[in-house]
Amino acid sequence: MKVAAFLRAINVGGRGRVAMADLRRFFAEIGFGGAQTLLQSGNVLLDAEPQSIGTLEELFERQSEARLGLPTEYLVRTADELGRIVDRNPFPRQATEDPSHLLVMFLKSVPLPDGADRVRAAIRGPEKIEVDGRNAYLVYPAGIGESKLTAAVIERELGARGTARNWNTLRKVIDRMAG
Repeated sequence: MKVAAFLRAINVGGRGRVAMADLRRFFAEIGFGGAQTLLQSGNVLLDAEPQSIGTLEELFERQSEARLGLPTEYLVRTADELGRIVDRNPFPRQATEDPSHLLVMFLKSVPLPDGADRVRAAIRGPEKIEVDGRNAYLVYPAGIGESKLTAAVIERELGARGTARNWNTLRKVIDRMAG
């Protein structure tokens, strides 16, 4: 089955630096020789035997720390799950007109039942959020860099850790997986 592994908080803010060539070599060493990376933000595309996504995440996290000295979280989604994320996007206009300001945050777990409402209560600008299972859709119409709606705020209010990619990156991942 085709899967994408999204690494959390690498190559940003001086934390968790890893070259994509080293990441591909790492995956080859743990038995995923055909792994491809996309961009510099920790997007890895690979084929895996059908198994629990949680099992893959745990394997990648454990081996990443042991072999690379990189303690980070991996959020894995199958190609089918990524297709459903696109199909269920509650912000289709932004996906077409402003895809760099539409993000999907892949979550480690299902958020708190009132998590989306808690995030909405914390918003101090024009941002929007919708949550669907282990994925959150976020719109930053005024840009992400200046927004007070940070990953830390989102994770705290949702009660779940995650990593986000903008719509352009998500589409590139899906296209590469299909290609």
